[in-house]
Amino acid sequence: MTVDVFTNRVFGGNPLAVVLDAEGLTAAQMQAIAAEFNYSETTFVLPPHAPDHSAHVRIFTPRTEVPFAGHPNVGTAVVLAGEIGSSGQSLPERLVFEEAAGLVPMSLLREAGEVVGAELAAPQPLAVGASVSTADAAECLSLAPRDIAIATHPPQVLSVGLPFLVAEVGSREALRRAKPILAAHERILPPAGTDSIFAYARGLAPGELHARMFAPLDGIVEDPATGSAGAATIALLAERDIERDSELTWRIEQGVDMGRPSVLLGRTLKGGGRVLSVHVAGHAVRVMQGVLHAP
Repeated sequence: MTVDVFTNRVFGGNPLAVVLDAEGLTAAQMQAIAAEFNYSETTFVLPPHAPDHSAHVRIFTPRTEVPFAGHPNVGTAVVLAGEIGSSGQSLPERLVFEEAAGLVPMSLLREAGEVVGAELAAPQPLAVGASVSTADAAECLSLAPRDIAIATHPPQVLSVGLPFLVAEVGSREALRRAKPILAAHERILPPAGTDSIFAYARGLAPGELHARMFAPLDGIVEDPATGSAGAATIALLAERDIERDSELTWRIEQGVDMGRPSVLLGRTLKGGGRVLSVHVAGHAVRVMQGVLHAP
């Protein structure tokens, strides 16, 4: 089944393919299927290792398997909720996915009794990795060094389960001009410990961000919605916030400049000066379903 994620309308958001009956497929077959769909990610649903968990979920980009990602979790949760409901079973309040990065709890979002979306809790605490220069970050984005904002943080690798180079740009206009340069990505990103760059600009309202994500090294020129990068970014921003105890809400708009508008709703819980948990939620809508003829 395919779904569009972080949107409430078909042909918006980030497309995802969910292979429901993946038991017996090899990793090579999963990778081939993901390349066939050529979406940012494809998920494969397997029986859980622990009986109190909902599923073991493997996530593949067109080129590689990843330990965690945002829109694959939201989309897979909505698809599985629909499958459970159509089978006549009682639907739990939340699902728990086993993934390479750890356990990912998923709270289901309902409207008029129907599951319309889900909220994930990141499987790992915020990890801060290498920093790069403003010149290198700007080159990855085809921007000038002056377009990179460093008042809150330098361009640096962040992860709550999947690493991204995260860079703040100074304006929405600069973000709109951004585009990836493959040679710069090849030179700068792998030595820093990632293959992707997530660029964001602050909006007018508190907690509002506009974002774009480029990963041509992973076969993804631009991603319409990147929950794992968004989660890491708001975790860092919450950590740098002056409040020691807070529950902050965030709204990330992504995909607008590529014609796939997406809305990611974030939530961070902070206590004693540290971020206790980070969550990302969104809607998902079904688009297609069918049968794979895999050898």
